[in-house]
Amino acid sequence: MDTKAYTIKPMEESDYEGLKALWMTIRGFGIRSLDDSREGVEKFLCRNPGCSVVALGEDGSVVGGILCGHDGRRGCLYHVCVREDYRRLGIGKAMVVHCMQVLQQEGINKVSLIAFTKNDVGNAFWNCMGWTRRGDLNYYDFTLNEENITAFNQ
Repeated sequence: MDTKAYTIKPMEESDYEGLKALWMTIRGFGIRSLDDSREGVEKFLCRNPGCSVVALGEDGSVVGGILCGHDGRRGCLYHVCVREDYRRLGIGKAMVVHCMQVLQQEGINKVSLIAFTKNDVGNAFWNCMGWTRRGDLNYYDFTLNEENITAFNQ
């Protein structure tokens, strides 16, 4: 079994470059031009202080991350990812547990997330973690800013 060392810590604005570099390595990952820009992520972190998390590898590079926030009623996890060579070490689970504990401390009782239907690795992970796939609702979007374009990594 692989025994790579890693550290889980609250995300800071200074983690952005490493986080974006990680996102760019993940095939099929969708990155929004505005929401996932440095400014967009910094705004999210300011709105949700201490909720988001990164995993750092042995060399200090970002090997995992979750953007986590809430609206006072429901929490949401965004962009949950672990670098491929660090998967199956418990990093994803440790990051999710960290986020859930922070949300509980904030008085949040329910958490949601979105996983693309074609994201087999992610959907298998959430199944194993005991999350429930909802079949009783539809998910809707309304775009307020057409400049916020999603690009998918090939």
